[in-house]
Amino acid sequence: GRTWYPTMGQTRFPLWKEVSTCYHEAVPGHHLQVAQVQYLAEKLSRFQRLFGFVSGHGEGWALYAERLMGELGYLEDPGFEMGMLAAQAMRAVRVVVDIGMHLELPIIEGEPHAGEIWNAELALPFVVGRSRFPEVFMRSEVDRYLGWPGQAISYKVGEQVWLESRADAKQRKGADFDLKEFHTYAL
Repeated sequence: GRTWYPTMGQTRFPLWKEVSTCYHEAVPGHHLQVAQVQYLAEKLSRFQRLFGFVSGHGEGWALYAERLMGELGYLEDPGFEMGMLAAQAMRAVRVVVDIGMHLELPIIEGEPHAGEIWNAELALPFVVGRSRFPEVFMRSEVDRYLGWPGQAISYKVGEQVWLESRADAKQRKGADFDLKEFHTYAL
């Protein structure tokens, strides 16, 4: 598989921020997930093979995969874990902005511009200040939320469903629970 990074003029990419992204985009993330669709193509419906990407399932799996790699000890360098946590923080802040802009909610008390209705101009400094991601990147993210309502939310909702599904399977199977078997079945 191949992943294309939006460089946005950058020429240096600190490794601590990229390890988690690789787990998200490659294995065990999207690359493994899409490979399963190819591998099981004969057992899937035409819809599942061609149009079946549901953001909550797909992006939820990719976030779950990032967290899973930490649980399995693959974020052993504290910097790698910090990169995963930074990405999680960015994804959490974009949920606030996505909901606020699309539901035209007022900004809560205690925040700059309290009482004003969320919009792209107010969202940008909020996401940059809370995520600590570069403004050029976060500007493209805010534009994406405006064009795809609920997509940012689907990441976190999907991740939560994957975590709850695993917990449910663990509870039902008890000592017979096998993590690899769960992932194979669930994917």
